[in-house]
Amino acid sequence: MLPGGKQLVRGPPGRHDTMAAVDGAPGTLALVGGGEWSEGCTFDAGLLAASGGDEVLVLPTAAAYERPERSVVVAAEWFERLGARVEGLMVVGRADAEDDGAAAVVRKARFIYLGSGSPLHLRSVLKGSKVWAALQAAWREGAVVAGASAGAMVLTDPMVDPRGGALTVGLGLIEGLAVVPHFGDTHEDAHGEKLHRSVALAPAGLPVAGIPDRTALIREADGTWRSEGAGSVVVFVDGARSADGLAALAG
Repeated sequence: MLPGGKQLVRGPPGRHDTMAAVDGAPGTLALVGGGEWSEGCTFDAGLLAASGGDEVLVLPTAAAYERPERSVVVAAEWFERLGARVEGLMVVGRADAEDDGAAAVVRKARFIYLGSGSPLHLRSVLKGSKVWAALQAAWREGAVVAGASAGAMVLTDPMVDPRGGALTVGLGLIEGLAVVPHFGDTHEDAHGEKLHRSVALAPAGLPVAGIPDRTALIREADGTWRSEGAGSVVVFVDGARSADGLAALAG
């Protein structure tokens, strides 16, 4: 139990061509399209190695109303196969995000993973909070940060509004980029209407990246971008698929 009664769940053994990161030399960032912690997520081993440790801190905030403890268990089972241990920090409401003990745990983490669920709830809980400030500080000093689905959406600014595909304000760990998770999943967007709206409403020069499930769009510590996993990331700029691919994200 953390100070303040917070629960820590431990698992078993113009042109937007300047993609601004927050300050200095940050760590690796992974934006995952969904289907996290499952077969095909080949990138997780590399992210773990980049963290320099064998522990992963999972924040199931976005799944606050969908059995967040279960998300931690799934993550723990997955990372155990990679030789790592998962800790789940139950930041599920605004009071949790303002807890000093929770913020201290995030600040010390070397690999922080935001799971899937509701991006709007995740944003409302973390925005301007002590936990969010701690995550920013940890990333600035080299910690690996990953977000899946909702977690990926909120890490950018602008972010895609899940209610219809328009763009809204994100948390902005990375600026000048928006992501559409579950890219190509007809269950999520049967007729592609949300994707079309996001691409059409994006300001001139703003890249919108479509990221399939079990696929990660990864920003390395040196600022270069790559993708890894079961699918392929597609980048749209100025209303059309970019012929430059991931090179459109350079900067």
